[in-house]
Formats: sequence, structure tokens, C-alpha cells
Amino acid sequence: MTRGTMGEGIGLARLQAEMARQGADALASLTGNAVVAAELAASIARTGSLVLVGMGASHYVNRIVEPAWRKAGVDCRAETAGDILQQDLPVRPRTLVLVSQSGESGEILQLLDRLPHNSDLFGMTLAPQSTLGRTLPCLIGAGGQEVAFAATRSLTVTLALHAAALAVHGVGEEDLAAMLATPPLPDVDAALAALASKTSIIIAGRGELRGLAEASGLILMELARIPAFGFEFGQFRHGPLEALAPELGVLLLRGPGSLSAGTVTLAKAAAGAGSPPVIFDCSGEATIDGAVTVSFPPREGLGAVAAMLPALQKLIIAIAGRKVTGVGEPVRSTKITGIDHEA
Repeated sequence: MTRGTMGEGIGLARLQAEMARQGADALASLTGNAVVAAELAASIARTGSLVLVGMGASHYVNRIVEPAWRKAGVDCRAETAGDILQQDLPVRPRTLVLVSQSGESGEILQLLDRLPHNSDLFGMTLAPQSTLGRTLPCLIGAGGQEVAFAATRSLTVTLALHAAALAVHGVGEEDLAAMLATPPLPDVDAALAALASKTSIIIAGRGELRGLAEASGLILMELARIPAFGFEFGQFRHGPLEALAPELGVLLLRGPGSLSAGTVTLAKAAAGAGSPPVIFDCSGEATIDGAVTVSFPPREGLGAVAAMLPALQKLIIAIAGRKVTGVGEPVRSTKITGIDHEA
């Protein structure tokens, strides 16, 4: 059983409590939002354009589902609320979804004051009594607001909220529901041994796994307090390969088909620099020599994300437990980041 060595305490207990119920809450969220999901789907059909807006982990969940919406034929993009506050959006019909697990993120509150509240403005939140939850028609995540510092349950539940909207739009995500109900739990001890001593870590993936890589980098920085970066495979090749070194860890998220393309190239580059990579692999393809492979059932799309997510959470928390005391107890941040009055 994977354990940290320094990180026991209230923060860790809160993380574990959130993760213990994330699957059940996500499944409830899939089926408990039919009315607003239908309204959202009708808006998307009317405008032909979808902009997903969030900050922190909420933004990265939006980045996970962005390719799924595009595959469904929707002109979709994920933007940070901070960018929209600075740059606005071109004036044309679009559906906007503001995503905030707490419903109180500072930039989201500022956007609520600025944007016109019309039939094409929606929210997603775990907190129905929050400002966001009271102000807009929202898809509501089951189980209430997340308490633990880093996003675990909130990420999984928000993923399910997006899947509920995609389902009304005609995109089936049966694999997602199956993985939420019975997630694979492979042993990650070898992956922990490969990454725990690294001073920084790069995580990379393609398609939906790109956003998962970015979210994982954020959570690793929050909990282990080390530099960690999420990249799309191609972006990793365009320059960041220069950072490869024995002290840099590499974690590759390998999906099936085209989502596997580039894995061998990156794995060989990392191994050649003295840092054999860890590969979370749901491709169904042969393992790559020289890599530490954590295998999952072959899955694609959001099903691949849901398959990997619990094991990724377990690995990240275990790495953090080797590096800091008080895992999940922030020293410079708060759970809810409010309005920056200097910006």
C-alpha cells in the first residue's frame, strides 16, 4: 500500500474523505441535472458556439472536455475568467458556461457583474447556495462544496456535469459511468519510486488527456509544493525537451489510437536524459521498453480520464507525502481564491 512518510494530518484526511465519495457523487451528478442540461443543449444548438470559463482546476476540467465538445461538432473553447475580464469576447452569439466548484471564485464573481444575464449564460458548481448557484441556471454537482484544499472530488464531479450536458447533446459516455462506478486501482508503488525524488515533474497527454495532465500539474504543485507542468504531447516536444535531466520526472498519459502518437518519442527522450518516464497507459498497446508502466483497461475520451484519475490522485498525494509535512494544508493559498482588488 502506497504511503507518504511526512504528510499525515487534517489536510490529508480531508483529501481522502473527498476521494472516498467522488465516484458516487459524480454518478449522481450525471443523472440529476436533466432540466438545466437540456436548456444548455438547446442554447448550444441555437448559438453554435460554446465558451467554457473557469479558474484553477475548474479551468482544467474545461480543458479536458473541450475536445469532447469539438468532436460533437460544437465550436468550443476553454478560457480563463481572468483573460475574459481583461480582453472581453467578440460580440456574436455564443453560449457561456461559468464553472466554479465553490461558486465564489473572485474572477467568476466579477464576470457575473459584467456579463448580461440572458438565456445563453449558464453555470456549473457544487455549491447551489453560492453566488453563482443563485444567479444563473446551473448544473449542480452532488455532495456539496468541496472542503479539501486541492481539487479531487470537485474535478471528478465537474467532469460528470459536463458529461451530463454532452449526453443531452447526443454524446454517449458509457465508459465514463462505468469507470466512475468501478474505477481501476492499479498499484502505483513503482511509479512513486520513480518520481518521488524528482525536484520537478512534467506531465503530458493528448486530447482529453491533455487537460488531465494540466490539472495534475496544478494539483501536484499545490500538494507537493514543487514545480510541475502539464503539456500536450506536441507542446512538450517544442522546446521543453531541453529541460530533461535526471532530476526532472516525466509522467506520460497514453490513450488509444491517435492519443498514443508521440508517446514512444517522448519516452525515449526522457530515458536518454537519465529520467526513465512513468506511463499511465490505457492504449491497449505494447508497453514501452525502459518506462515504468501503470496499465489501465483500454478506454478513450472521458472514459480514459475517469479510468486514470483516481490512481493519479493517489500517486500525487503519495509524492506530496514524501516531500512536505501537512499534505493538503496550504501555506500561501486558500481553498477559495477571492477577488484580487489590485488587478
